[in-house]
Amino acid sequence: MTDFIEENKKHVKAVIRKFIGRDDEDLEQEVYIKTWQKMDQYQDQGKFKQWICTIAANLCRDYFKSKSYKTQKSEVSSEIAFQNASVKSTAEERIDKKKRQKIVLKAVDNLPKIYREVIVLAEFEDLKLDEIALKLKIPQGTVKSRLHKAKELLKTTLIPLLGEIQ
Repeated sequence: MTDFIEENKKHVKAVIRKFIGRDDEDLEQEVYIKTWQKMDQYQDQGKFKQWICTIAANLCRDYFKSKSYKTQKSEVSSEIAFQNASVKSTAEERIDKKKRQKIVLKAVDNLPKIYREVIVLAEFEDLKLDEIALKLKIPQGTVKSRLHKAKELLKTTLIPLLGEIQ
């Protein structure tokens, strides 16, 4: 089990960091537990790394829906209000970054499934076009066009963020 964790640790941490913006050992442990529990369901059609990264991504999405996240979010909000009185700019920057991350994740979640799949695999799991095509069992040209369309849809959805970032 230790070898299994060491082999996949950097990939799992990277997925968690991309989704929630920080390392989270609890989520990381949950990924390994879930992977261990579902090991019999793994089908050797793709890379094991992709499979465990998908589990990590799904657990991150579940985390955003969880009661503990919502409770933590409300606690953080009240703490931030207190911090704003003393260190307004730093706290605001962190809040703005988290807000943008949430908006981007929500925009990705709102994409039609065929576009959401390719954008998640390409941007969150860092897969190459040929790997995505193999995983989704579609031609590489289809992956390219779906990825382009997904980015165009996200661009129109997220255009209000450009003003905030600049």
